[in-house]
Amino acid sequence: MASYSSSSNPKSDSLEVGNVEDFKVHVFKSSSELLEKLHEKWNKVEKKPYPAMYSSTYGGIILDPALMVIPMDDHMVHRGHGVFDTAILLDGYLYELDVHLNRFLRSASKARIPSPFDRLTLRSILVQLAAASQIKKGTLRYWLSAGPGDFLLSPTGCPTSAFYAVVIDEDFNQCKEGVKVITSSIPMKSPQMATMKNVNYLPNILAKMEAEDKGAFASIWMDEKGYIAEGPNVNVAFITHDKELIVPFFDKILSGCTVLRLLELAPKLVESGCLKAVTTRNITVEEAKSSAEMMFVGSTLPLLPIIEWDEKPIGNGEVGELTLALSDLVWDDMVAGSTETQRTAVPYV
Repeated sequence: MASYSSSSNPKSDSLEVGNVEDFKVHVFKSSSELLEKLHEKWNKVEKKPYPAMYSSTYGGIILDPALMVIPMDDHMVHRGHGVFDTAILLDGYLYELDVHLNRFLRSASKARIPSPFDRLTLRSILVQLAAASQIKKGTLRYWLSAGPGDFLLSPTGCPTSAFYAVVIDEDFNQCKEGVKVITSSIPMKSPQMATMKNVNYLPNILAKMEAEDKGAFASIWMDEKGYIAEGPNVNVAFITHDKELIVPFFDKILSGCTVLRLLELAPKLVESGCLKAVTTRNITVEEAKSSAEMMFVGSTLPLLPIIEWDEKPIGNGEVGELTLALSDLVWDDMVAGSTETQRTAVPYV
């Protein structure tokens, strides 16, 4: 019988086998045997993180996590030919579903992936999936793939594209504690790749890991001209000492739905005299590091204060009042925004 011992390093990329000659790979001889094994795994999980999934390859909604799988020959798996998006599920409402869905379809067009359904059908599937999950707070993530078919590079052998979606039982709250960031040494994506929300996230992952290795939360990307771009999966914004809110241009980065909503809401603080201006423009590293306040902007945050960059404080090194005020604006919109434009009620049964 083979014996196994994991390396003392939790991030070890190898598994030591006591006697390779004695190691035998089990062959599952029936689908029922495999399903029993999968159920055995999931029965050990106290709280199921994925209460519901939709798969166009199955043709319906799946409630059994053991069956929440996609084909290995799906081109999104082995070639990265897929796009995705997300929506927040809060208090039984989907926040900015239509905005995210519109971006999703723009990404699909850029990736040359036709949808198997029209927009209204996609939207209906997502709403029905949220209802089937019975989850009132979490995230709804969805993907459009070139589809299963073969292991070649071109998708011409794929009979049809595939649509997948999953509801994640996820708790999140308004972020009010400050975090540290670093400047990333990982090259950012080209504008063509960065402006579509595709599944090729290896640069993003490496940038995040690089930050974690240095005791930081995440990293900051700069473009080839030295202007601030974005974080690994979030936008970034700044407040100058003159109380100007600055968001970098979106010509080379993903136009985040949350930061776009922030730009719509922030003028309220200009009207109240808290801010002097709201601007989208290029910002250099020097100007960014000398800002009074800095923040990440993303769906589940919705704003995350940044208090240190490359071991130097941002402003006075504390969470800024204007950052929190902007966070309150977006959070209030998520909780109590218009049910006609911002929040879609989930029809639970």
